[in-house]
This record gives sequence, C-alpha cells and structure tokens, in this order.
Amino acid sequence: MANSFLDRTLGTPTNQYKYTISAWVKRSALGSNQSIFGVGDDGQNNALLKFTSDDQIQVYDHISNADKMNYKTNRKFRDTNGWYHIVVSSDRSIGSPSTQIWVNGVQETSFASSNEYSQNDAGKFNTASPHYVGAYTAGQQIYDGYISHFVFVDGSVVAPTAFGQTDSTSGIWKFKSPSGVTFGNNGIHLKFENSANLGLDSSGNSNNMNTNGNLKQALDTPSNVYCTMNSLDNYYEDATFTNGNNTVQTDNGNYTWNTSTLGLTTGKWYWEVKYEAKSSSSNYNLIGIAERPTESSSQYLGGVTAIANYGYYSDNGKVYAKSGSSTTYGNSYAVGDIIGVALDLDNSKLYFSKNGTFQNSGVPTSGSTGTGAISIDAVPTLTFGQYFAAAGDYGASMNVTNSFNFGNGFFGTTAITSAGSNGNGSLFEYDVPTGYYAINTKNLNTYG
Repeated sequence: MANSFLDRTLGTPTNQYKYTISAWVKRSALGSNQSIFGVGDDGQNNALLKFTSDDQIQVYDHISNADKMNYKTNRKFRDTNGWYHIVVSSDRSIGSPSTQIWVNGVQETSFASSNEYSQNDAGKFNTASPHYVGAYTAGQQIYDGYISHFVFVDGSVVAPTAFGQTDSTSGIWKFKSPSGVTFGNNGIHLKFENSANLGLDSSGNSNNMNTNGNLKQALDTPSNVYCTMNSLDNYYEDATFTNGNNTVQTDNGNYTWNTSTLGLTTGKWYWEVKYEAKSSSSNYNLIGIAERPTESSSQYLGGVTAIANYGYYSDNGKVYAKSGSSTTYGNSYAVGDIIGVALDLDNSKLYFSKNGTFQNSGVPTSGSTGTGAISIDAVPTLTFGQYFAAAGDYGASMNVTNSFNFGNGFFGTTAITSAGSNGNGSLFEYDVPTGYYAINTKNLNTYG
C-alpha cells in the first residue's frame, strides 16, 4: 500500500562491510521516487535501494552528504504486471568493484552512474541505524506496489541463485525459497505469510520489523501473479490508480474506460467490482469487459462499434453493447454496491450480479443455453483476440471510483466481509459460480 512501510533499528553487524539485499517486487505506480529498502539517520547520512522518478533502479550510500557508492541503471523498469527479482550485494572489504546488481537473475552492467565504495569505506547499510522496508525514512519515498520475500543478509555476499532459479521449461526466472543462506546478526527474511504479523522475521534471528500504515497481505506472489488494472494503458483515460492498481478513479474531463493487465481467451472467469464513489449527483458508472481501451477521450464502455465492449450501466441497469445499443437487463446500482462479473468464454456469455444476486435471473452454469446471459462476440472473431476486465464512466464533467477484487479479498483497503464459497484459494465477497475461477497465472495455465 502506498502509505505503508516496515522499520527496525538494527544492532551490531556480523560484518559491516558485507551485505546482500534480495526483494521480489511488483510495481503499481510509476514515475516517482519509491524506496524498496532505506536507511535514514538524517539528510546527510543515508542509504537506499529504490526506483527513481525515471523508473530506473538506483542504490546508493551517503556519508556526510557525499557518495560512498552510487549506482543507477540505464535500463528502465516499467512493468506493472510481472514481478521483478532485485538482488544487490556488496563487499567493500575487497575494494573496487564490490557492488553488484542483478534483476531476474541477470547482472546489470550498463549504468547511468557507477560510483563505487573504496576499500573499507564507512557506509549506512548494515549499521546500528533505523532500516526501512518500503520507504527511505518514515513516511518518505514510500514504495507503491507489492513486495514478497524480502531478505537482508549481514556479513555475506549471496548469489541470486539462492533466491531464484531459471525454469527448465520456460526459461523464466522464478522464485525459490532462500536456501543455504547464513543471515548474520542483522539478517532479516520477511515472507509476509502471517497476515496478523507481516513484519515477522523468518531468518531465525527474531529481527521482527514494525508495520506502519495500511499494510495489507496479498495473494499476489511471484509464483502466482493476480490480475490488476493496467496503469500503463491510460493515455486517453487519464485515470488515477491506487491500492496496488486495484482502485481506479476516472478523470473529470473524459468519459472512457480502463482495462486489466491479464487478457482472457478461453475458460470461465469471475471477479468483483465495488462502486466506491462518484463526484456528482449523476450515476454514470459502467462495469464490464472490452478487448482493449479506447482511442478517444469521449467513448464510453459499450458505445464503440469497432471493437467488442460491453458495459453494465449503473443509472438504468441496462447493458450497452458495442455501438451503444442497450439491452434491458437488471437493476440499477449505486455507490456501495458490489457487481460480480462472470465471463464464460467457452460459450461467449456474460453475466452480472448485484450484491450476490445474478441479474436477469442469470445462471452462469447454464453453459451454451446462456440463461439470463448477455451474448458477446466470440474470441476468434475479435480484432485484438482477447477480453479484459473494464470499467469507466459516462460523464464529461464527473468521475467515478471503482475498486476491483480479482481474488485478493480486498476492495481498496477494506477486506471483504466474509468469503463466499468456490473461491479455490482466492477470496471473494460472494459465492463464485461453479467452474469459474479468479484471474491469475496459475488458473490461466490450468483453465485458460
């Protein structure tokens, strides 16, 4: 969460000149300074690992307001769908070069800046100072996104292969549980598996960290990536994304829609959207699916002829399909209501529920019969070949806010009241129709 971080003042290090940082991260917001790991005594003595405002990775160590070490990549990191595995290690007891940066198992070698420690230089990393995960210091440069399996190793340079490995089939770098690691006195391993104690240290040192802000546990991990809304595909929409890109506020001046990160081609899928807010008395919210976002600032979901797009309209309960033609479908809905979306791509049918009740007497398990369904264009006929979750407004001088639950069990920062059935490990407010699944990479691999 964008106001959350963890902190702990470390003790006497095993070896102050050697350390390794490993973190699996999934970004949400781009274009701002966001710290993954920071040490901050004051403005002149500090160290951090961060994404810069230009979306580069930077790691530096300052003493008396002077660089002891400063590396910044030329490469930019703007993927908000996948996970990055970042490893930084340094051994300044050996002199230059001592610092290495690895991303997804590959060492970074092209740098915009590359100032290195001198041998046995003083530094702030791995000292008896306040250390922060997800911030530079308390409340500053807070990281906006997801972090999984954060590790800090005191006194050792550890290879990335201790924390990740290359999949023998796909060739993709993937997570593995840290193995063969000697953590040292200040070592920390945050698994984030205990929802009641997200600062729990699993290194064996009991170096538990304090949690601050609205820190939330997510089911989204490097081993199973959940769908979110896509903050990169936002040119005409100009929407604002928060809460791990699961809350979207549309722009006042446009009426358009935004789409999700993971596209769908086959299978049966379920997600929920909570209508959180609107900026005027007008009730102009649309929730549905589309094969891509708009190419204009004045196109509403269900109103574009050239592509497949369908929207369930809050004001009158109708469903708008493609050219703006409407079908009488269900009840209107208002701020506070939760809309469930059941998408059956095996039979080209779409269903909407309101607060757990499928509209138009819909039966998502009715297969090709499509009882109470909206018939949609079959995927093979689509110009762009897949459907995405979508939502937007239909008002040029107002905005709406929607929070998506793709199975993590939250609408914004609010947990679901009680999990419905058939979630298959994912957490939804209402019962998931039999045979439907949350949109994540494991389910796509099995059912998509």
